[in-house]
Amino acid sequence: MTDSRSAYPTQRTLLKYVPLLLLSALLGACSFIPFGEQADSTLPLIERSPVAPMNPHEFVLHHAGQAVVGEPQIIHSRWEDTFSDIARAYGLGYDELVAANPGVDPWLPGEGTAILLPTQYILPFGLREGLVLNVAAKRLFYFPPVAVGDPARVVTYPMGIGRVGWNTPLGDTKVIGKATDPSWYVPTSVRQEHARRGDPLPAVVPPGPDNPLGRHALRLQMPSYLIHGTNKPYGVGMRVSHGCIRLYPENIEQLYTLVDVGESVLIVNQPYLAAWYKGDIYVEAHTPLEDDELSAEQRQQRLLAAIADESAVFADSAAQASVMAVVDSARGVPVRLLREEDGQVSQRARLVRNILPVAEPKLADREASQ
Repeated sequence: MTDSRSAYPTQRTLLKYVPLLLLSALLGACSFIPFGEQADSTLPLIERSPVAPMNPHEFVLHHAGQAVVGEPQIIHSRWEDTFSDIARAYGLGYDELVAANPGVDPWLPGEGTAILLPTQYILPFGLREGLVLNVAAKRLFYFPPVAVGDPARVVTYPMGIGRVGWNTPLGDTKVIGKATDPSWYVPTSVRQEHARRGDPLPAVVPPGPDNPLGRHALRLQMPSYLIHGTNKPYGVGMRVSHGCIRLYPENIEQLYTLVDVGESVLIVNQPYLAAWYKGDIYVEAHTPLEDDELSAEQRQQRLLAAIADESAVFADSAAQASVMAVVDSARGVPVRLLREEDGQVSQRARLVRNILPVAEPKLADREASQ
């Protein structure tokens, strides 16, 4: 069995999926639901025409063993775009976008800069039911019930998690309550922290624009912990909370309608993920949390052992170096180990349209154009 706190399945669990490699090959002609036009990623980026971006939140699972969903995408930024705006528009968290684009200024990426959108995901190891939250990836996955005759699917959103000293707890729990326009009953520890900073809080914050819970909340069986919206959406995808899970307002509104009281919730910490998909092993690496109970070296050794068990190709030191290159960069983008290096992901990414609103020219720009 896979422990809910473990990053990797046991050898027995991994070997169970080896026969699915053949099935993946047979399904190779299948694709995800065609959200928009198909991109021609065989052309150099400069020669491609941008197409409509895919749905960032919902993906069909074509067979039981499928563990990779989505595709990487690329947009060209405008002068006024920031990573916070780009992330929200394309269903990402701020930290995800920063990790995927090292060396790019997140507040001033510049006109025409190619921005890699890490919109391909390896699903967390473990059960595929209910809500599964991977704190290392700062991403929530929901596996809704499947009606007879319908395909399985997964819904995913970026999430904010507890900052250092206020960790989001790991383990099994469930949804025990739902609330629209909730009041925030401020924990004593949070009030004390704010008082020390000279920013006192009342015992209860009523609904409204100053309520950090936003308009919707799912209460967990873990005392004092919620999955909720926020009045500060730019913190989604970062370590910003007192342990609760924060979603963009539009995402918690959608999730609120999907999830019922009693839904299972599994919270895991899996910074390194690996899976077979379409004839290759994909590896996705995130920077481990600063206060992770396991060292980065321990997690790296588990990853190497897991991949070596899956394929003898990765048993030698040279092949393991390619795995470690992905781990060291920690860009959060799945890399195909047999066919590409970490920096080559953009070559197969979809070039998509920039859907952010066009900003009004500044006064100086208008005067210069006259």
